[in-house]
Amino acid sequence: MFNHGNVRLPSGIDRLLRWIVVTPDMHRVHHSVRPEETNRNFGFSLTWWDRVLGTYRAQPKDGHAEMTIGIEQFRSPRDLWLDRLLVQPWRGPASDYPINREKEIGN
Repeated sequence: MFNHGNVRLPSGIDRLLRWIVVTPDMHRVHHSVRPEETNRNFGFSLTWWDRVLGTYRAQPKDGHAEMTIGIEQFRSPRDLWLDRLLVQPWRGPASDYPINREKEIGN
């Protein structure tokens, strides 16, 4: 679960590691609300898949400090309480999540 850790690595180490393994900064781009970023960096352990399949994105457009992450319909502070988190899978689809829709990615 290294890639989901909220760990900041020195930039030089991150650049080297992401040639082999998915680093937290690399994977965080995948959690962006921007479709052109959400549809990137799918790899869980190895970065090769994203590089070979053309889904690699080095950095989010707004930078890591300014990017917005998450699913739009679950943004309120109340939605982050344990009772709501446990029932999220049964609350219906996550809006119009545009996974792999080329027209929205802008390729």
